[in-house]
Amino acid sequence: MSDENPAPVTSERPDAPFHTSGTDHITVWGSNEEDTLAFYRDLLGMPLVLRQPNLDDPSQTHLFFDTGDGRILTVFVSDERASTRGQRINTGAVHHLCFSVEPDEYEDIMAALEEAGKGYNVFDRGIFHSIYTQDNNGLVIELSADKYEIPDGRKGEVLATAQRLREEDGADFAQDRHMEGALEALGLPVNKHDLPDADAGVGV
Repeated sequence: MSDENPAPVTSERPDAPFHTSGTDHITVWGSNEEDTLAFYRDLLGMPLVLRQPNLDDPSQTHLFFDTGDGRILTVFVSDERASTRGQRINTGAVHHLCFSVEPDEYEDIMAALEEAGKGYNVFDRGIFHSIYTQDNNGLVIELSADKYEIPDGRKGEVLATAQRLREEDGADFAQDRHMEGALEALGLPVNKHDLPDADAGVGV
């Protein structure tokens, strides 16, 4: 990745005709209700908070899950569709979904995935720590824990500061020293969670 003349990285809102106020929900194409509930509700622990017809196509059911902070994941399902393996990789396709988990639940999460027969990988991504697995249709699911305590509403500011320190350092990606430096520069306490050692992953 080249840092020559890149788009500026900043937590400041851009000069745009309007600004979004947050993520309301994400919707994915699912298979059937039974397999979808087994993964998102029974394994990941997301409450099913609403079930109704897909208003664009009433032959399908629209399931609404609370991802843990009131933000919603919805899935279109039909009992006529079987779960499949593997996702098509095309421009505009979804690469993966990421959900936050608590750092102190990491070992329990890995044990639960193993018990459910789900393969997974664990990576230290520098700014956070991630477990990667797949849902019942092969969609990559990331379960991410912050490596450092970051106050609510400050994550964008911390990441943008870590980016500036990374660039000044000439590093390929943001690492612990950049995150710690960002927290210190912003006058925030540096409290690192106890997470397992892991590789950064392929490609870096």
